[in-house]
Amino acid sequence: MKTQDLFATGLMTFALFLGAGNLIFPPSLGLEAGTHLFQAMAGFLITAVGLPAFTLIVLGRISSSQNLTRPLPNWLGKTFWVLLFTAIGPAFGMPRAVTVAYEMGIKPFVTSDHLMLFSVAFSATTLLLAFKPGRLVDYIGKVMTPMLILMLLALAFAAIFFPLGLPQAPTADYQQNAVTQGLIQGYMTMDAIAAVGFGWVIIQTINSKGVTEPKDVAKTSLKVALIYAVLMSGCYIAIGYVGATSTPVAANAANGGEILTRYVAGEFGAYGQWLLAAIIVMACLTTTVGLTNASAEYYKQSFNAPFSMTAAIVVVLTGFIANFGLEQILTVSLPAILVLCPVAIALVLASFVFPGKKSVSSTYIGMLTTAFVFGGIDALSILGQMPESLHAALEHSLPLYTAHASWFLPCMIVLALSRLQNVKATFSAKMAN
Repeated sequence: MKTQDLFATGLMTFALFLGAGNLIFPPSLGLEAGTHLFQAMAGFLITAVGLPAFTLIVLGRISSSQNLTRPLPNWLGKTFWVLLFTAIGPAFGMPRAVTVAYEMGIKPFVTSDHLMLFSVAFSATTLLLAFKPGRLVDYIGKVMTPMLILMLLALAFAAIFFPLGLPQAPTADYQQNAVTQGLIQGYMTMDAIAAVGFGWVIIQTINSKGVTEPKDVAKTSLKVALIYAVLMSGCYIAIGYVGATSTPVAANAANGGEILTRYVAGEFGAYGQWLLAAIIVMACLTTTVGLTNASAEYYKQSFNAPFSMTAAIVVVLTGFIANFGLEQILTVSLPAILVLCPVAIALVLASFVFPGKKSVSSTYIGMLTTAFVFGGIDALSILGQMPESLHAALEHSLPLYTAHASWFLPCMIVLALSRLQNVKATFSAKMAN
């Protein structure tokens, strides 16, 4: 792959991940972490950037996203992919992007409700850009992402050289456990599950540039993941610093979006609101285009469904569901996302140790089942649905329960035992020969 195409693909990957949610988490973390910002950010980057980058590297190593579920029974693998693309696509991820783009990018400038009109226009633009998947790098990597980066650089420059305030003392959660809190917040971005979906787009883009040999795909995916990791880390650090220096204007702010809005207004005045609106709308648009493309590419490869028809269905459903509002979307879809995220990461870990081997189907099924059960426990905890007595007992007895990652150690035990069994079987076979 040419160097220019490599960097364009890396820029495209960065833009696909950079949704409005990614811009909202760091300001809250920065404000609460205060003088412990860099300790908290170190933990945040491990899970918010490291997990997605690791996922992209593993997908490149197995040469195809579809190979992630190859060892599973066909029906189970397809069920996973359909649920994943439904959740991160029209059921949750894409409608959330539309509603956030409207709430933060358009609503401040209008006096009445225009969500329906905006969702139609936004969805139509998404569909127009997604209809030509071969041009995705040109649209996003070479045009939209550089514009987005320039806007973010303007915000970062102002925060560094003309800060509105100084970082304050950290809140209670960040005084002693800043790194741990950062790890938890980074995990809650759930970009790891987005990486599994975006893998379809990124690998197809790499293939479209003439890179098809498995070893070359793996090397190129590694380089793309590194470009993404550098850009996203820089973005998170800059916006986290914005939050840390926003104390004078962030009193009683409800969330990171409000912190960011107040900061930009204080730093840039009336023009700041336009700058923030452009950043939010552009970030959400690149995400919806990428998710539409990924969903349509999956159904095309797996069910022979026409790309244009699938893309149209996904976008129409997105525009329709977006009009129910963000709170309703979260209520209905968030539980599925919370369970699917550990399942997806568990499959990535299994693929890292046993890349696409049909002979280890039992390991994949064991990992999926374990992640599903313990991920369900974490989901109940996050949603506040766990009975109080059971919650207290699990806090003391289940490792990583308070970090919403109780699935991790059980999955690692399953993986380690499977690896040990595999090594033992290989050794016995050699001795027999």
